[in-house]
Amino acid sequence: MLESFVTKKRDKSAALAFMKRALKRHGKAETIVTDGLKSYAAAMKEPGNQDRNETGRWLNNRVENSHLPFRRRERAMQRFRRMKSLQKFASVHASISNHFNQERHLVDRETFKERRSAALAEWQNLAA
Repeated sequence: MLESFVTKKRDKSAALAFMKRALKRHGKAETIVTDGLKSYAAAMKEPGNQDRNETGRWLNNRVENSHLPFRRRERAMQRFRRMKSLQKFASVHASISNHFNQERHLVDRETFKERRSAALAEWQNLAA
């Protein structure tokens, strides 16, 4: 997951704010996959990315499935009173979970343990 952004509405201005923020942080992308929501297409026209936008029936499955952990956290955090505090927590949590998510089901036990130890050592060096 590269970016998560919390908004009250899914209109053109919210999509444009997300696009500007994501492009500023990660640079230009070869392709940007979105769902069929018209506000994304409208927001793509302003920075000149309409030729990079891809929408299709199954193209965004990977994107939607990457949002499942975020939605799970969002559902658990309905006690947040402000969008800003939810956004702050979600962005920090995403970077930590990306760092420690070693995809256990793809590697053997020894490799997993080595990667987990390396991630923990790197995290401790960053915290110190």
